Amino acid sequence: MQEIETIALPYPLEEFSSIVDVRTPLEFAEDHLPGAINLPVLSNEQRVEVGTLYKQDPFAARILGARYLSINVADHLITLEKTWDRKEQPLLYCWRGGLRSRSFAHILRSVGWRARLVDGGYKSYRKFVLNDLKAQLAEPLPPFHVICGLTGTGKTRLLHHLREAGAQVLDLEELANHRGSLLGNVGPQPAQKLFENRIHQAISRFQPGKPVFVEAESNRIGALSLPAPLWKKLSTATVTEVQLPLPSRAQLLLEDYPRFLDEPADLCALLDRLRSLRGHQQVDAWHEQIHAGDWANFLQSILRDHYDLCYRPAGSEKSNYQKPSAQFHLPSHHQADFEKAVKQLLNP
Repeated sequence: MQEIETIALPYPLEEFSSIVDVRTPLEFAEDHLPGAINLPVLSNEQRVEVGTLYKQDPFAARILGARYLSINVADHLITLEKTWDRKEQPLLYCWRGGLRSRSFAHILRSVGWRARLVDGGYKSYRKFVLNDLKAQLAEPLPPFHVICGLTGTGKTRLLHHLREAGAQVLDLEELANHRGSLLGNVGPQPAQKLFENRIHQAISRFQPGKPVFVEAESNRIGALSLPAPLWKKLSTATVTEVQLPLPSRAQLLLEDYPRFLDEPADLCALLDRLRSLRGHQQVDAWHEQIHAGDWANFLQSILRDHYDLCYRPAGSEKSNYQKPSAQFHLPSHHQADFEKAVKQLLNP
């Protein structure tokens, strides 16, 4: 049988026309190589079935696995014949570069496609990501620049303006799919491994000679934790504090969280979680303001009477961040004020 070529990471993955993850959909959802597609040779249920049988009868399990693999690969070939050209050069991997990816690769090579394998499979990729992320974040360049400030001061909006101006930005909330607060849920979050993979991809694209702007986050964003090397890197970064008047902060929140206007019951349910912390009287007052449509007073109150009380100022004893070396006092939440702040940040 023809020997299958393997590649070791790091390797220029753009050399391959397709990257194919042959693991189960559940394994793929947890994390995968950048740009990979999922062509599972076993379904989630089939993998459990084969694994359970293997503990009792390894030979019978291999027979069952081969049967399932043959059926699933046959279905994939019908699709690939329509979508791949005859010069396709795919890269395949499974958990450790074993039977699943090697079996599929043999079939692809037998029909004329130059299929190659990741040496060590996903397990080696995961090890590479963690080691490389740690190594990159240990380097002094590029320098990191943290934007801190109270909730609602427009830190994320400022990052977006910085990105539009050509600056390097690490938007951790975007990568985590969460706004980092009680009201910050915007949909399903990625698995922890995929989150770390996204951070690694972003950092790997940065140029060493330009600063990287990032928002001051806690070490958890929703259900996800910041990697320890990144948390350490942020602790030594230059810090700039953004300040904004309370009425403008409230208006900015209203613009950034419009869904609560249409789903007040959901908002009230979230606020009920704060009863033990803020007391029934305060939460009941928030409910009344919401039901009355008094959004301006509600938002100012939730900022002043909850978020501001939770805030750990950069440079304080309990903060991970350095004391701010500069402060920007934005007069309003209007675009022109953010654009002015961007110019000052990029041309100090």
